[in-house]
Amino acid sequence: MAFKELVISSRSCRRFREDEKISREILEELVDLARLSPSGGNRQPLKFYLENSPGGNSKIFPHLAWAGYLSDWDGPEEGERPAAYIIILQDTRIRENPGCDHGIAAQSILLGAAEQGFRGCMIGSVKRERLSEDLGLDGRYRIMLVVALGFPAEEAVLEEMPENGSIKYWRGEDGRHHVPKRALEEIIIH
Repeated sequence: MAFKELVISSRSCRRFREDEKISREILEELVDLARLSPSGGNRQPLKFYLENSPGGNSKIFPHLAWAGYLSDWDGPEEGERPAAYIIILQDTRIRENPGCDHGIAAQSILLGAAEQGFRGCMIGSVKRERLSEDLGLDGRYRIMLVVALGFPAEEAVLEEMPENGSIKYWRGEDGRHHVPKRALEEIIIH
């Protein structure tokens, strides 16, 4: 797959085929991609919490918000939930401010997932304190992002931004997830 196709195919996915599992070995391979990615000052302050069991997944799911623009949707129903999660943590003993390391790591994870035929979603809207407590995380670890992973049960379609300039994504009657994108000419400053 060409790199541009890989980027396009790594669109956020919010509905999955929950019964199709992702092994711990694959999760570790994805974290290895994050480990090999650039890190500000090469400090490498990120740690990763991996989960792929139904019981563990059920601890994580209630602490996540899924799609701000889909206000009438509370997130995936049972059977459509992620098969696995990678929680990106900042080890505050290594670095107090992680810069953008967690975004770089999450993108590497999602590109690796797309290459293997499954999808994910970076989730920043997280009840961090409650999730940390439920998982028994040491206080030195700060939750930066949760990456939900699974085999897609929906299709994401990139659209040209409408004339009204709305950036809001939407779900069509056919269940496809539509994502407007700004034109290349609009984002390049001369």
